Amino acid sequence: MKKFVLFFVLIFWSSIVFTQGLEGHKFFVGTFTSEGSEGIYLCNFAPDGKITLEKTFKAVDNPSFLKVSANKEYLYSVNRTNESIEKSGGFVTAYKIGKNGNLNFLNKQASNGSGPCHIDVSKDGKFVAIATYGGGTTSLYPVNTDGNLEPASSIINNTGSGANESRQSVPHAHCIKFSPFSKHVFSADLGTDQLNIYRLKNGILVNTEQDSVEMNPGSGPRHFDFHPEGNFIYVINELNSTVAVIKKQNGDWVKIQSVSTVPEGFAGQNYCADIHVSADGNFLYGSNRGHNSISVFKIEKGTGILKMLKTVPVEGDWPRNFTISPDGNYLLVANQRSNNITVFRINKDSGIPKFTGEQIQVSAPVCLEFL
Repeated sequence: MKKFVLFFVLIFWSSIVFTQGLEGHKFFVGTFTSEGSEGIYLCNFAPDGKITLEKTFKAVDNPSFLKVSANKEYLYSVNRTNESIEKSGGFVTAYKIGKNGNLNFLNKQASNGSGPCHIDVSKDGKFVAIATYGGGTTSLYPVNTDGNLEPASSIINNTGSGANESRQSVPHAHCIKFSPFSKHVFSADLGTDQLNIYRLKNGILVNTEQDSVEMNPGSGPRHFDFHPEGNFIYVINELNSTVAVIKKQNGDWVKIQSVSTVPEGFAGQNYCADIHVSADGNFLYGSNRGHNSISVFKIEKGTGILKMLKTVPVEGDWPRNFTISPDGNYLLVANQRSNNITVFRINKDSGIPKFTGEQIQVSAPVCLEFL
């Protein structure tokens, strides 16, 4: 009898896994409503690489960057708005993710700085952190057990400037992430050429003995990603089109390499945007706005040093953000100005993505976040 029951339980769960495989993975698309979009979009990404638009969540003002909690129960977004609506220049917003990816609004808090542009959620789901480009601030928000956001427990106002007078006269916090390996929180400031380092302690952000890593003058650090081994951070720099390799040595983080993201001899304008390390730690990808490509690098085992392999055209204009599918087989690119999301199949051996021919039209896509 027990074997009979076990057989049907296995059949039941196998059918669920098979059905999920056929349906593929859902992902949310963050956009700029100021550039013609309608809000947050929900798409389905099938195993064969096809994208279908499933739902549109309207009445959301410029939900540019999104982050799903680790337990997949909540979605958080930053929202740019004008000062007549919110004097700080934006919000951070919380949603409950319902059945089939439906979003139910929970609450929102002020962004404590204009132009909120990046957001992250701690692994335990207890904190949300954001960066604001216009305000040059980073803020930490405690999260209740029901997913609602509390007012910010920490607000850090960055100070300083950079070598590029037209872009770096004031701080521009552009990315913030909780470390997967410690209680540290890192934040890239494009305006001051720094990767700032904080520690999460008693519900607030506090300074560490090493308060930052200095980037090359005028480089403009924008986004970064962690190597899965935990001893390297890769920072993509918007203003000089480079990736900096940061290595942990004797307890401190030290810059050991800076490599170009565009081919030698390229003379056009380019502004780097997003960066991701493959799950196996073997390859690194970065997006080029202007050159309109994805740069592909091989990561040398042990040293973390980068070697440029190829730049792959994104089949669109202005690749502001991209992501790698949960199974690691595909790379999806959000092309802001051409209003399309393009699909690339990744060769697991070479690391090179190849355009599949699949794409979908979405107005002003600027962030892709798998559920």
